[in-house]
Amino acid sequence: MAKKMKMDATKASENIPGPVETAEPLPEKSTEAAEDKARGSRSGEEELICKLKEAEKRADENYDRYVRVAAELENYKKRAVREKADAIKYGNESLLRDILPLVDNVDRALEHAGTSDDFGAFKEGLKMLHGQLLCCLKKHGVEVIDTAGKDFDPNVHEAMLQVVSDEHGAGKVANEFEKGYLLNGRLLRPARVCVCKRPE
Repeated sequence: MAKKMKMDATKASENIPGPVETAEPLPEKSTEAAEDKARGSRSGEEELICKLKEAEKRADENYDRYVRVAAELENYKKRAVREKADAIKYGNESLLRDILPLVDNVDRALEHAGTSDDFGAFKEGLKMLHGQLLCCLKKHGVEVIDTAGKDFDPNVHEAMLQVVSDEHGAGKVANEFEKGYLLNGRLLRPARVCVCKRPE
């Protein structure tokens, strides 16, 4: 009986499970995962560095472009100021160049008047000079305001006095004291005139 109990105890001890071994992670797999993670973070950093370098390059190009445009704008401003000053200083050059032949003709007329007693020729020369001067002014946009027999217009006429006249109606220009001129349609100088009024 004792022998039988001993055998049962031996069998029972054989059936008791031993300590359970825990599964350890494979060292090769964990190393590969770490390397992949490191590679991934390295590639992400490299990509960020590349993007940063591209952004810096674009910023440098934009700054260079800005500096060039600012310099061009400053040069344009200086050039515009210089051109405006030249336009003011030499704006009448073409008009004066057209007047110079008239001055030459006046000089010739004066020389001729000193050596000739022909007053009729001198008078004819003055008429030619007057016509030449009016043509020159017309070429540059200057027109004579017509006043003879016209209605008084305060926009282009300046009344010097009023007279009673049988030849002209009330409000008409009777006489002209000084010619008026328009420059390209704008009043340059009003014509000074005498205006008719109704008899009292």
